[in-house]
Amino acid sequence: MAELTYRDAVARGIAQEMRRDERVVLVGEDVAGAGGVFKTTVGLLDEFGPTRVVDTPISEQAILGATMGAAMTGLRPVAEIMFSDFFAVCWDIVVNQIAKTRYMTAGQVTLPLVIKTGNGGGLRFGAQHSQSIENWAMAVPGLKVVTPSTPEDVVGLMAAAIRDDNPVIFCEHKGLYASKGQVPDGDVVDTLGTARVRREGSDATILALGMMVPRALAAAESLAAQGIEAEVIDVRSLVPLDTQTILGSVSKTGRLFTVEENPQLLGWGAEIASLAADECFWDLDGPIQRITTPHIPLPSADSLEDLVMPSEESVARIVEKALQQ
Repeated sequence: MAELTYRDAVARGIAQEMRRDERVVLVGEDVAGAGGVFKTTVGLLDEFGPTRVVDTPISEQAILGATMGAAMTGLRPVAEIMFSDFFAVCWDIVVNQIAKTRYMTAGQVTLPLVIKTGNGGGLRFGAQHSQSIENWAMAVPGLKVVTPSTPEDVVGLMAAAIRDDNPVIFCEHKGLYASKGQVPDGDVVDTLGTARVRREGSDATILALGMMVPRALAAAESLAAQGIEAEVIDVRSLVPLDTQTILGSVSKTGRLFTVEENPQLLGWGAEIASLAADECFWDLDGPIQRITTPHIPLPSADSLEDLVMPSEESVARIVEKALQQ
């Protein structure tokens, strides 16, 4: 076991797969000599050299155009889009080309590529550099979408994403880069489409993703002091979605709360709430509640950003109030 930061786990996961398979390459802005703007690719240039770790111009379209072509011709590229907000600049390539090529060629052309990106708020970067874009990506057929919350999950899910023959959007939460956790020695390979029960409970199910996972766990500890045992599930993968784990928990507890950093309108929790209403209606003991960021651009002021994003206190307060009614 080794203790790694979340950011170091990104580099470890990529390095693990680059050692295993010489077809794996990394491209992006400042990913080589600088080790990435968030220092998630430190050491990769030194180990694998400039033909496999490549700095690109400041052009998201060029990065993903080159990545798509590399994947079509036999490589397994990992591309970095520095801030997830910048997907808006290259969304046509993602949505109309990368996501659809395997389908439109009847499987004759596969696109085994990963697009990694710094995602989410909480660091005072303002409205254009703080968005959570998982709900953008999960709405597009042909893309897989994962968001790890721990260093071990970063390594394992990165390995699984690189080995997958479909394009994967890999959302790294910027607010978790400095967090630490234990990662097993040797190769770590996880499975896409699996959620994790982070805390067992019988009174309510709380679903969370990315930076909302540690906040949901802290809220669950606060609720336990009030006699409420909440089960906390780390969704991890939105596409594919682990409906068995999620719906099994909802049927057990009878209450469902989603903790979403996305703006409320069309967030990932809305889809899960719809599934739970369809599949677990007779097991529910009360209405499903979504705890989200309001449908506004994220402010950069400390006090305002803290106010609008779900927090340990707001999650605990909303769950406690709902269960008392």
